Amino acid sequence: MKMRSLMFIPADSEKKLGKGDEIAADVLILDLEDSVAPGRKHLARQMAVEYLQQRAYNRNSQLWVRINPGNSPEAVMDLEHVMPGRPDGIVQPKTTSADDVISLGRRLDRLESELGLEPGSTRILPVATETPQAMFTLGGYTDCDERLAALTWGAEDLSAALGAISNKDSQGRWTYPYQVARAFCLFGASAAGVLAIDTLHADFRDMEGLKLSCAEARRDGFSGKLAIHPRQVDIINQAFTPSEAEINHARRVVEAFASNPDAGALSLDGKMLDLPHLKQARKLLAMAGTENSSSA
Repeated sequence: MKMRSLMFIPADSEKKLGKGDEIAADVLILDLEDSVAPGRKHLARQMAVEYLQQRAYNRNSQLWVRINPGNSPEAVMDLEHVMPGRPDGIVQPKTTSADDVISLGRRLDRLESELGLEPGSTRILPVATETPQAMFTLGGYTDCDERLAALTWGAEDLSAALGAISNKDSQGRWTYPYQVARAFCLFGASAAGVLAIDTLHADFRDMEGLKLSCAEARRDGFSGKLAIHPRQVDIINQAFTPSEAEINHARRVVEAFASNPDAGALSLDGKMLDLPHLKQARKLLAMAGTENSSSA
């Protein structure tokens, strides 16, 4: 399941929904939360389920829905309305711990059963750093089941909760509290064995800044990135797609260990490799979607 680019679309915008099929994002997120005014939530739900149902058997992208937070009446109504459209997944905002994901999973169990959907088919992506409390629970997502697809992080709600004047420094870099949130999200996702998705680059006109942000995220171990504008999608896809050179090298690493099954370390092109290099190569091949990513 590729999750390089995940783009938000306000579910109450007919114009933006109408362009969804033209966007090459791996995931389109129909947003019922922050981008929809309170008075338009009901309309957004109706438009979201219609969009899903019209693409029930022909989807260019995975179609996910970001619901409203927690156990609020809004979140309950979101799920009741959109699940008949068979979304591929639910983006869960402002989670405080794995318990929120587990609770959502139970609701999805019931709805999938009632609607005749395949059990466990609706995946979950929590936005795992939007509250101060959440920062202390990021190691707990190991308790989630296979519905958990990935973890992502966000800075805007967290900075509002902290009362921060800004979450960026004068050079446009994340200040220390948000560097910590980013790192903890990455660690939490790795501990849980799921993908880590980097947060959005808010200035959709800043293509160079986006490229730098993607390069840093890929370097550190993120598998994809959130987007808020179609112009960002191609850059994100390119950044999180391994190059042919990377794929070929990873294949050679896997093949080298397969040919020497008792070796804990070996040499390739004059460089010493050990088991962490094998693990890294397998992850890269899995990201690329190649067939022999699990060899050796």
